[in-house]
Amino acid sequence: MERRKCKTVWVGKVPLGGEAPITVQSMGNVPSTDIAGTVRQAKALREAGCDILRIAVPDAAAVSLVDAIKTAVDIPLVADIHFDYKLALECVAAGVDKIRINPGNIGGADRVRAVAKACREKRIPIRIGVNSGSLEKEILAKYGHPCAEAMRDSALYHASLLEQADFDDIVLSIKSSHVDTMVKAYELTAAACEYPLHLGVTEAGTERMGLIKSTAGIGALLLQGIGDTIRVSLTADPIREVEAGKDILKALGLAPHEPTLISCPTCGRTRIDLLDIAAKVEEALRLVHKPITVAVMGCVVNGPGEAREADVGLAGGDGKVAIFKKGKVIRTVDEQEAVRELLGEIEQL
Repeated sequence: MERRKCKTVWVGKVPLGGEAPITVQSMGNVPSTDIAGTVRQAKALREAGCDILRIAVPDAAAVSLVDAIKTAVDIPLVADIHFDYKLALECVAAGVDKIRINPGNIGGADRVRAVAKACREKRIPIRIGVNSGSLEKEILAKYGHPCAEAMRDSALYHASLLEQADFDDIVLSIKSSHVDTMVKAYELTAAACEYPLHLGVTEAGTERMGLIKSTAGIGALLLQGIGDTIRVSLTADPIREVEAGKDILKALGLAPHEPTLISCPTCGRTRIDLLDIAAKVEEALRLVHKPITVAVMGCVVNGPGEAREADVGLAGGDGKVAIFKKGKVIRTVDEQEAVRELLGEIEQL
């Protein structure tokens, strides 16, 4: 698919926009007062594949998180700032890689200029975060409710405040908890500017429904070539957000160096415990970084035939499992050996 053309900004060593790969973000949820716990979570998220990490900085004490995390973990770090522009300045001085603010809620033009100047001097981008619950009174009065057009106007208004301060290393997010509103808001904003876009459905819900809503909204935009970085917001462990984000990119063919798993839904022909086998293979593939397709199929009907294009796979029999490559069976093993044998073949690819 053709990506939307936009400028490139750098979050530490990670590029956003342009031809750069789409990145996956998450946000720490350990209390900001727990520095050691936040560092542990940052390490775990990095290990899970998180490309960019955001942390809340609600007060001056939380600024110390920046140095603590960056000393312990090689991950681009975003400081989430609300209202107090001095916290943004302190985080910049502490070495953060990106600031998340709304210029309109940190005070007058002099404060916006101060933050823009500090970020410009250190080439630190600023993400403007707009959502349907934070729109300006004037914009709400114009449209009557938090519609997609209102969210676009709010994002562009906040961007204009930074532009007036001679700053344009900007990333925009325009999130709603309603998928249709979120999709339209991003479409309108994508057509109105050339800034990189951070995609997400805000307050999406618990892991099950939040994943469904996020996949629908983020996926709809990515298929149009819109979006440069994503966060799957879940009421769950942030590691699940990272895994979900990676999986969305895989499903859309936007993670070219990662494996793809295909598996059949099972039927009355199945004579092996395919659900258990598929779960074990899926978990093992999280540690594999190869552009391959792996098939886990319940019977020979759905095995080497329908999964012929898979690089490697297995197909169940009656307590037996056929291991195949590119549609050709290479050997048959006992069900208990299936996962180990399949992973052995994957290692050799």
